[in-house]
Amino acid sequence: MDRTKIKLIAMDLDGTLTQHREKLGEKNRAVLDELAKKYKLIMVGAGQVARIFNQMDKYPIDIVGNYGLQYATYNKKTGEMDIKRDITFETDKEAIEKKVTYFREKYGFTSFRGNNVEFHPSGCVTFPILGTKAIQEDKLAFDPDRKKRRAIYDEVSACFDSYNVFVGGSSSFDMSPKPYNKYYALDLYCKENGIEHNEVCYIGDDYGTGGNDESVYKSDFNYLKIDDYRDFEIVVSELLKD
Repeated sequence: MDRTKIKLIAMDLDGTLTQHREKLGEKNRAVLDELAKKYKLIMVGAGQVARIFNQMDKYPIDIVGNYGLQYATYNKKTGEMDIKRDITFETDKEAIEKKVTYFREKYGFTSFRGNNVEFHPSGCVTFPILGTKAIQEDKLAFDPDRKKRRAIYDEVSACFDSYNVFVGGSSSFDMSPKPYNKYYALDLYCKENGIEHNEVCYIGDDYGTGGNDESVYKSDFNYLKIDDYRDFEIVVSELLKD
């Protein structure tokens, strides 16, 4: 990576800047402030813009949400987000339910709390292996190294062939309608804003098989890997040099 060419820093949130679903801490907030003096910053997330913005404690940053289905810019006057794009897809709920039930029965995931499937307003889908009402402790203990889900990842992806499938959270598969994924979202942002791929550096933790950052990691975008959000300042230290 030639850091002298970098104009845009794009980032994941959970695991990169924060603990999963926790608020942005003061330390990493201060690091973002320093980065913002040198670069344009954006978030590229799997979740909705509003959720990301609130989790970041309303940090002033533009946000690409739902793998590119949503895009919003920060309004300095109001201190809120202005939604510029909000695409939704129709979902064949009956077909999705049948496919999820097939995998539950095949692999013994028949005991779960809450609903069989979580359908998001965007058209994204979550297959929560332990159910939508699972206890957090159970979710964290289910598949901490992701081996259980990665073992069947290819099969799930082939079955849900109209979706990009990700090994999500601690016990789920997340799905976004094709072609939407983080690479597509970031590439679209670049096209809309006249930015070349070699002028971008992406920072993310979920770059392994089935990870929602994998599509960017395997692309021609510059990529900085992070494995612990508490190391964010160390990971970006080269970008902060004069």
